[in-house]
Amino acid sequence: MTFKTVLRYALAVAAPTLIASSSLWAENPAGFDWWKKERKDTPPEARQSAATAPEASDHSAPQHKLTSYAPIVKKVAPGVVNIFTRTKVSEPQGADLQHPFMNDPFLRRFFGLPDMDHEPQQPRRQPREKIEQGPLGSGVIVSPDGYILTNNHVVAGASEIRVKIENDAKEHPAKLVGRDPRTDLAVLKIEGKNFPSLSLSDSDKTEVGDIVLAIGNPFGLGQTVTVGIVSALGRSIPNQSENLADFIQTDAAINPGNSGGALVDMDGRLLGINTAILSGRAGGNIGIGFAVPANLAKNVMEQLIKTGKVSRGMMGVTIRELSPDETKLFQVPDGKGALVLDVAEGSAADKAGIVAGDVIVEVNSQPVHDSKALSRLVASKAPGDKVSVRVIRNAKEKTLEATLMESSESAAVPRADQGGKNGAGSAPKLFEGLELSALTPQLRSQLQVPARLQGVVVQGLSPSSPAAQSGLRERDLIVEIGRQPTPTIEAAYQAASAYKGSSVLLRIVRNGMGNYIVVKLEE
Repeated sequence: MTFKTVLRYALAVAAPTLIASSSLWAENPAGFDWWKKERKDTPPEARQSAATAPEASDHSAPQHKLTSYAPIVKKVAPGVVNIFTRTKVSEPQGADLQHPFMNDPFLRRFFGLPDMDHEPQQPRRQPREKIEQGPLGSGVIVSPDGYILTNNHVVAGASEIRVKIENDAKEHPAKLVGRDPRTDLAVLKIEGKNFPSLSLSDSDKTEVGDIVLAIGNPFGLGQTVTVGIVSALGRSIPNQSENLADFIQTDAAINPGNSGGALVDMDGRLLGINTAILSGRAGGNIGIGFAVPANLAKNVMEQLIKTGKVSRGMMGVTIRELSPDETKLFQVPDGKGALVLDVAEGSAADKAGIVAGDVIVEVNSQPVHDSKALSRLVASKAPGDKVSVRVIRNAKEKTLEATLMESSESAAVPRADQGGKNGAGSAPKLFEGLELSALTPQLRSQLQVPARLQGVVVQGLSPSSPAAQSGLRERDLIVEIGRQPTPTIEAAYQAASAYKGSSVLLRIVRNGMGNYIVVKLEE
């Protein structure tokens, strides 16, 4: 290739660049020094804004962008409080030099020990009262006169509850108005007026993708705000089938101590009560948190304030999900519904004509995907409500009408400030650190309780309580207290209140097997 050919090729390649450069020179008389002028005269902030500014939009309407959550936080944060609890327990003092097995005459002879009548009295442990600090939690003031929503598990078993309002040095003593273990909600009351409070949102209008803020007291650090979105609706928490809440799921960070705190929407209204999280092996937040919807919380709160208990409808059926094979045999097209295993005689379902083998697929035009959905749908109704129930029976659809009865679990949960039926005095010592719930059909199936037995289920138990120290465990079914049947919570409370003595005999069912436990009420 000749030198002329190389030169001609180079000029052809460079020509477009030279033309563009000359045009740029013409538009900028200062020549290529224009960029120096901009760097010198333009503030750094303006240059950064210009560099990151979006291209001009063809839309004539101004573009508004959310640049801070501070206005929302300032509005709602004062109404989110920290909750501190304390529990009184009896703690042994000193050593018990006599093993309880040594009271058995046969064992004493086996070990070569003298009879009890000839042995000097050994010193016994003397109990002393101890105050245990309970778990830290959060709460939400929902009325200017001091009503507070929080979680049941934050205050269950507490003998003292105190509330700390943000930017207020004073701690307010709180009264427990009522608890509802089935939704994990509780209502407190502090004395005073004009407290900062949050209004409740209509949680039924919530949509997946809505932005939310979570406010609470994680790990006792103090008030903390996190942000996320609504990740899902109508969730149930794994291994908590007894809970009747259709939870709001969010990825806003929720950690221990956030329980009972607020999940708020972008209008600063209470969307839900933060209740639980799923965590990894190391614990803590992994972006899956759950909140009780505001509409459910409002219903529970109003009932607890008015009557001290939550009344729920009951259909009177034992149900479970369909297996894939059963879906074909019962000829349920999509496999969704609740299979009726048994119908209680004289129940709402019995009177409506529902029979074992029916598959309930709809209640009041709302789909029933599984047994949990049916339980929640029915529990959301009041006793006396009439509901339309659509079932599949022998491959044919049938619509029946049932008038709901009152659930046996609607009895008020005993509190530390409750005494006998009229609420005077103190709770029986047997109930210290003890949380009971009614025996539902689902629990009966899970705990393998024979159909002929009735009782109340131990849902919570403090390790230092007299019952726990005597061998009672969570998920035990208490059938009798002091030889008195305990088919309901109220019956159990009355039996424990009426019993006099230093120890009480409990008849229980554990893992489907009956047993007796002696609970020592006094050492």
